[in-house]
Amino acid sequence: MTGLDTTVPHSARRYNYWLGGKDNFEADRHSGDAIAERWPDIITAARENRLFLRRSVRYAVRHVGVRQFLDIGTGLPTADNTHQVAQAIDPFCRILYVDNDPLVLTHARALLTSTPEGGCAYLEGDVRVPEKILEDPALQETLDLSQPVVLMLVAVMHFVSDADDPYRVVATLLDALPSGSLLVLSHASYDLIPAEQAARLIEEDYPGKEGFHSRTRAEVSAFFEGLRLLGQPGPAGGGSRRPGLISEWRRGPEDGQVPPRSAVSTWGGVGRKP
Repeated sequence: MTGLDTTVPHSARRYNYWLGGKDNFEADRHSGDAIAERWPDIITAARENRLFLRRSVRYAVRHVGVRQFLDIGTGLPTADNTHQVAQAIDPFCRILYVDNDPLVLTHARALLTSTPEGGCAYLEGDVRVPEKILEDPALQETLDLSQPVVLMLVAVMHFVSDADDPYRVVATLLDALPSGSLLVLSHASYDLIPAEQAARLIEEDYPGKEGFHSRTRAEVSAFFEGLRLLGQPGPAGGGSRRPGLISEWRRGPEDGQVPPRSAVSTWGGVGRKP
């Protein structure tokens, strides 16, 4: 696995650690523990992100009828991966997974198998360079860009700094997708974290801090500019014009009790391209 440095924490492996997985290294665990020491609810937030992914994929297939997924920042395989959720509803769904951690792609190729009717492919790529993802033959071979695609950016964009122009990244990806495509995005924020815990996360030094970029609800809303938000609660059933908390988006009884908002503090939603 070229490019794998086990001495540097990686967000996908740290996320795996928080979810109780075993595909992580000492650096990932050290970083995960350092963040959890400052904000113990990070484990709840990570679990809620996974539930949001599951609900949004089901919604895309069942209610919107989209059968193709471009999942960037895939993370290490766990239960209810994108293709498993989608193909359980329609086995003809097709998914392209993209991640910049070689360990993620190695595990994905070994463990994430598609239904015979559908398709799964895997691409090592960096969301900060969307042009390379869009130009890769694997994308053209897996997805039909004349038909709507779900762009999955779940817990990814808070690892893209302002210097890398995150809004250009998302706009570039969406511009390549046809009308009717969806953006599924979640983004962590300090908005609802208790002030004392947020201060520690912002002011103290710890492994993993340098790669994280909190954004406010208004800043997360900007990722959805020009899109119609779907499935959002709002006045008189009209829906909200801003993304809400991921833990509240179309939550069902199977997802358990809604955690306190301060334990999630992650904005997200599903937007449809006109």
